[in-house]
Amino acid sequence: QVQLVESGGGLVQPGGSLRLSCAASGSIFNRNTMGWYRQAPGKQRELIATITSGGTTNYADSVQGRFTISRENAKNTANMQMNSLKPEDTAVYYCYLDQGIPSARRYWGQGTQVTVSS
Repeated sequence: QVQLVESGGGLVQPGGSLRLSCAASGSIFNRNTMGWYRQAPGKQRELIATITSGGTTNYADSVQGRFTISRENAKNTANMQMNSLKPEDTAVYYCYLDQGIPSARRYWGQGTQVTVSS
């Protein structure tokens, strides 16, 4: 089994920054992909950033240039630095991890609230 624990959410003013972390534990394979979704009230869950164990990253257009995803493979941890936050970034942020061959299995964190408001 795999467990994901997120941390770092909170309340921040527009233009501010937050750093989210996702720590994975359990049976973690060397090759995997981690990332973040977010879900705002009344909206669908949105994929915003991914990073492979090799370090390849992808971002949604809505966060490109403002958010940076990184990882520490030795600690099975993914981090997301969020800068220039906007009110529309307000959402619950969920970390995930995909691993497994031939069919990857997805594991989810519990979610952490990010609120951007003055």
